[in-house]
Amino acid sequence: MSDTALPQSLADIRDEFLELPEPDRLQLLLEFSHELPAVPPQYEGHPELCERVVECQSPVYIIVDVDADGRVAMHATAPREAPTTRGFASILAQGITGLSVDDVLGIPNDFPQTLGLTRAVSPLRLGGMTGMLMRAKRQVRAKAAV
Repeated sequence: MSDTALPQSLADIRDEFLELPEPDRLQLLLEFSHELPAVPPQYEGHPELCERVVECQSPVYIIVDVDADGRVAMHATAPREAPTTRGFASILAQGITGLSVDDVLGIPNDFPQTLGLTRAVSPLRLGGMTGMLMRAKRQVRAKAAV
């Protein structure tokens, strides 16, 4: 993965994981699960307005907004009973929100695999985070083209 394409917000999160010994990284992911930003009121209780991430076993929904200035905001819901998945959603929501369209589209597709969690969580869970990222990028492309 090339650091030149990775926005600073996500590079900082990745570096935070990689600075920890491997056994402590899962704990950091669980901390992120507690920091998932709430969705805006217009989406609260309306999963039909969001996109289900079918790669996740848990019911995860995302929606991306692109404002008139080309700034992106990613919103996600994930159950508290699925802290790993919720942690991944939180990483992406926090790392993507505020970026430009071009910055989001430039995020390397393998970003989830660079967090140093490949031995701590299952490939299925990493696939779920990749699914979240791919859906976010697709929504950004669609909304930026409008």
